[in-house]
Amino acid sequence: MASHFSGALQLTDLDDFIGPSQECIKPIKVEKKFGKSAAKIQIEDDGNYFQVNQDGATQKLEKAKITLNDCLACSGCVTSAETVLITQQSHEEIFKILKSNKIAGSSQQKLVVVSVSPQSRASLAAQNNLSIEEAAKKLTGFLKSIGVHYVFDTTFSRNFSLLESQREFLHRFHRQTEDKKALPMLASACPGWICYAEKTHGKFIIPYISTTKSPQQVMGSLVKEYFAKQKNLTPDQIYHATVMPCYDKKLEASRPDFYNQEYETREVDCVITTGELVKMLEKEGVSLSASHPSQLDTQFSSVSEEELLGHSGGGSGGYLEHIYRHAAKELFGVEVAEIVYKPLKNKDFQEVTLEKDGKIVLQFALAYGFRNIQNLVQKLKRGKSTYHYVEVMACPSGCLNGGGQIRAEGASSKDLVQRVEQLYQSVRTETPDTNSSVMEIYKQWLNGKTEQVLHTQYHAVEKMNTGFSIKW
Repeated sequence: MASHFSGALQLTDLDDFIGPSQECIKPIKVEKKFGKSAAKIQIEDDGNYFQVNQDGATQKLEKAKITLNDCLACSGCVTSAETVLITQQSHEEIFKILKSNKIAGSSQQKLVVVSVSPQSRASLAAQNNLSIEEAAKKLTGFLKSIGVHYVFDTTFSRNFSLLESQREFLHRFHRQTEDKKALPMLASACPGWICYAEKTHGKFIIPYISTTKSPQQVMGSLVKEYFAKQKNLTPDQIYHATVMPCYDKKLEASRPDFYNQEYETREVDCVITTGELVKMLEKEGVSLSASHPSQLDTQFSSVSEEELLGHSGGGSGGYLEHIYRHAAKELFGVEVAEIVYKPLKNKDFQEVTLEKDGKIVLQFALAYGFRNIQNLVQKLKRGKSTYHYVEVMACPSGCLNGGGQIRAEGASSKDLVQRVEQLYQSVRTETPDTNSSVMEIYKQWLNGKTEQVLHTQYHAVEKMNTGFSIKW
């Protein structure tokens, strides 16, 4: 079975022994009580486990099932049992919530919010021969027709990620003499890269990684905290789903760091990929490309039209360009009009350099795909990296070519990616600090707590012996 997760998760030197057809379980820790004889464990023909005490009494034992959370804490590879794990976050879960809302009383209903990534929207537009605006309008209409209350664009939350990344870079640049691992700052928006870094390089690589949350998780904070307060709701009264270009985002949403202990809810309850959204459309018998008049077309046209905005700098968010321009201006007083990329070994590894008075003062790079990530890490380990910042993404060609995007049928994959990129870049771009709504939220909601709300932490995962020789 071809894996849907990114190459950074698949191509490791770690053991991977759980087949997709096997039931994925973990042992339950049993505390031994002194002064009492140990009981026997009996396995029935149907696979159930029973504890048999000395007096003959039996007690059925429960299996502790593996979740995405457990896989994040394991140094093995998550992709082997992905057919089991993906079901925990799928379009079927969204349908369950929508169905539950229809039969529940008003006090028990949840406010359903879906946040759509611009990369997914571009993929849908390319598949259906639509403009970005048409795709956004029709998709919003479809989601609201099945019971979704609000549809948001994660381009808005990316403003916060870009602003915080800019500020974090300046802070690291100023303290590089006292902290040898302050630079290069490595991008943190790609969960495939983060998961690989934590499990494979752990304590060595973590200090280099930006602590700024990804747009998905910033949107999670906005929806479950800021938006919830606007609607006089608690975080657990909102069901928040996102539409993303890759399966790795399911892992990100499952991280314990993004779980609200007080209200027992996640910032993002469910992640579905662009391909899974297509399945939702198919299940409801809806085609976004349908041009003939219908009841759904009428409903789509009733959706309020708002101008879609984007960010310059490529389909992975433009982190390199925004931080580069900001750093050049703030640190060296240079206004960068045009950014010139220098391709290195391949198109997924490129450099951008700023010179002043004949001296290189800033050196940035983008490294996409597992091979380039490996080369980057090895340079760091050998002390040969000269970069100040690297935009790291697990997928070749970045997020527009994520594993959850719609694949080409009867057409060249390269041509499809180029078409998606053209559509993605067709919207008007903005700089984060010119968005008045973003600045207002910083002032009203984030005043004094940006570190708490917009930043996170990472965890080195210790390698363990896995495989059939494991001792429990």
